Amino acid sequence: MARVATIDYEMCRPDKCGIPCIRFCPINKTKPYKAIELSEEKKGKPIIYEERCIACGICVKKCPYRAISVVNLPEEVEENLIHRYGQNAFKLYGLPMPIESKIIGILGPNGIGKSTAMKILSGSLIPNIGQFDREPSKERVLEKFRGTIYYDYFNKLYQGQLRIVQKIQYIELIPRYIKRGSVDEVLKQIDERGMYREVIDALNMESIRDKDISMLSGGELQKLAISAALLRDANVYLFDEPTSFLDIRERLNVLMALDRLLPRGSYIFIVDHDLMFLDYIADLIAIAFGIPGSYGMFSKVYTAKAGIDHYLKGFLPSENMRIRNEEISFRLHEAREDRYIAKSSEVIFMWDNLVKRLDGFTLTVESGQAYRGEVVGIVGPNAIGKTTFIRILVGELKPDAGYTTSIAFRMSYKPQYLERVVEGCSSVGECLKSVNSDAIKEDSWLYVEIVKRLGIDRLLSKELDSLSGGELQKFYIAYTLVRDADIYLLDEPSSHIDVEDQLSVARVIKRIARLKKTPIFVIDHNFLLIDYSVDRLMVFNGIPGREGYGSAPNSVAKALNSFLKSMDVTVRRDPDSGRPRINKPDSYLDRLQKTLGQYFYIE
Repeated sequence: MARVATIDYEMCRPDKCGIPCIRFCPINKTKPYKAIELSEEKKGKPIIYEERCIACGICVKKCPYRAISVVNLPEEVEENLIHRYGQNAFKLYGLPMPIESKIIGILGPNGIGKSTAMKILSGSLIPNIGQFDREPSKERVLEKFRGTIYYDYFNKLYQGQLRIVQKIQYIELIPRYIKRGSVDEVLKQIDERGMYREVIDALNMESIRDKDISMLSGGELQKLAISAALLRDANVYLFDEPTSFLDIRERLNVLMALDRLLPRGSYIFIVDHDLMFLDYIADLIAIAFGIPGSYGMFSKVYTAKAGIDHYLKGFLPSENMRIRNEEISFRLHEAREDRYIAKSSEVIFMWDNLVKRLDGFTLTVESGQAYRGEVVGIVGPNAIGKTTFIRILVGELKPDAGYTTSIAFRMSYKPQYLERVVEGCSSVGECLKSVNSDAIKEDSWLYVEIVKRLGIDRLLSKELDSLSGGELQKFYIAYTLVRDADIYLLDEPSSHIDVEDQLSVARVIKRIARLKKTPIFVIDHNFLLIDYSVDRLMVFNGIPGREGYGSAPNSVAKALNSFLKSMDVTVRRDPDSGRPRINKPDSYLDRLQKTLGQYFYIE
């Protein structure tokens, strides 16, 4: 039996906890040797000797900061050990299979090793094959993979025969490194394939060519990063979360651009949490599974549809491995049959024919209102005024025409861009306590319904600047929802979080609206979250960057149908899993749904 014992040293606080992990360990009490003890190498924090540990689970349960994890794995998995960051640190088993001329989609939770795998495949990290006490060696890597398809890949990589291009995950960092220059100047400087004009047209970037990098929105920064990767001449292309901040039309544009413009014969890997995107673009799917922060494994490759379906069902037939206790279901419309909102419900917030002019952009929003306890979704292209509308609602901006009226005097707002610094606090627990002391009390309903459901409970002792993108997103959602407020506004809460967390966020949003009896506005591009959580939907359209029009809240089915029709995109539901899938343009189903006028799905 292989054993993986990990300690999150950022969360470990031996100076405050009284080290119950050491005091209660049965091996320490009954044997002449120790299974866990304090170590000078770890600056006075404990280490666990896996070969001595019996996996009794006492240290895991006794740790007040939830910093310890001990897991038993089948002995044979150790043969696939690729990398370990150190003693009691994360272990990675296996890698996505590199196959020339195929697009490999990578699907799995955050913290499971996808980014580590990308670093290894890019050559920026030489795997230590589990021997963390020795200097990593390219020769050991080649010996490990001798006789496999990986050997050919790494042999060419280490001999300098492969040029790597990577689209980074955190595109909001781009303005920090590119201080000056317009989109046009930056892309022309890096165009190695002579495809500048084609890329600009494919990604619909004509309107932002003259924009300075510092003025770009999240979606525009994402398109800049994708176009920069496409213009580079390389043998290996790695795309890390290319759909973040992009609306459905832009995601479809990216799909078409990648399909048409990526050079044939290259290795292509795409990591993303958007099932619709991966289903459309990927030839094969590799599934990452395990326990976030402890260990991660990569499955064999499956066809795109089969891989996504196996992931949703939580069982991988080739590995004979269950990766989740319950199936993820997308049959979510039934949840709306017991609709909480009725026409007689109390109106909390209303607005009347809003008009706002801002830096050459004009936004017009139809009159509407929000009821007590409902969730109002907002969808539409980027740079169309969705965030501007939210800023008017929260009072950051004053409308040039029209007005808002409300019996809501306290608002809580989660912005699109998230800072890693919150004034007056440094750790997750301190920040939550600063806005509502009940948020960190284990017997309070806020802790149970928000903090625990979002998985924030195990992060309470972590510093904000050490959180991953997904963890930071979930923290800000919790930080926004635990506040005492009369109305809540969430701007793109699904960014950087995986499929399972998207479902958790959707459930939390809907439940908090009901329990607190307050309206919640949600801007997002993710169909799963919108389809599950919202009661009514606002659609924004127009000319991005010039003029935007926001509709009054309408039923979800009608609003989504109208939204997709305006983009000339049809989406169907998979008959087996119920998940939404984009139809190929001009396919039989695309033409049929357009003929029937059902752009979202066929009943």
